[in-house]
Amino acid sequence: MLNKTRPMKAIMKAAMAFLMISNGCVTSSAQINIPKYEWGINAGILIYQGDLTPERLGSYRTMKPVVGVYMNKIMNPLFSLRTNLSFGTLKGDDSKYAVPQYRQQRNFNFRSPVFELSELLVVDILQKNMAKQGTGVSPYLFTGIGFSYLKITRDWSRFNGEYFATESKTIEGLAADAQHSLPKLIPVLPIGLGIKFAFSQKFMINAETSYRLTFTDYLDGFSKAANDSRKDSYQSHTVGIVYRFSVNNNMKCPTF
Repeated sequence: MLNKTRPMKAIMKAAMAFLMISNGCVTSSAQINIPKYEWGINAGILIYQGDLTPERLGSYRTMKPVVGVYMNKIMNPLFSLRTNLSFGTLKGDDSKYAVPQYRQQRNFNFRSPVFELSELLVVDILQKNMAKQGTGVSPYLFTGIGFSYLKITRDWSRFNGEYFATESKTIEGLAADAQHSLPKLIPVLPIGLGIKFAFSQKFMINAETSYRLTFTDYLDGFSKAANDSRKDSYQSHTVGIVYRFSVNNNMKCPTF
């Protein structure tokens, strides 16, 4: 007499085999290591862009060091979320520029430490976030939102009032700026690009450039006495080391 349960068992075994294979489980006990997190540390330069420099690309003559650490959570081959902490210094100084001539007479300058916390969406252009190969180059883009803590020290002690005696805008603007409170915590919108080179499954080096849009014209402590029609900003160029580690995904597969 035929056992009527055999066809049903065969169907169930086939279905289970299909589900296990589709999920990567092909043996009675399988372990798959999927890259899930990255820790990074970087260092480089921080560059001020605002009223105290005529350079469109920022004040490289007053660039200062910056260091940072971050954790990057990989969500899929294309996207990851990165929490970034960085600390550096911003500086601007009119006297560093001989052209235009008035900057040597205006002599505004400022300095501020910058502590920045940001959350970034990182896009791996080649979709290699979860790639298992040990080496390779991966370009990426990123953007997000953050907050920067500042402690601005501004100085106009070398301002030549006689030179600007006929320019009421500068004189009156300086008086207005002197009465204006300086920001301590500002929102920033980072946007940038980078490239990673993996020389093993766990270690990589990277280089990136990040530009921060701000919503204040008092990053340097001056606005009305300078150019109040344009917001200040800053940028960074860094290199670093990245450590990638995996989370074990243990799939217990029944024998059949």
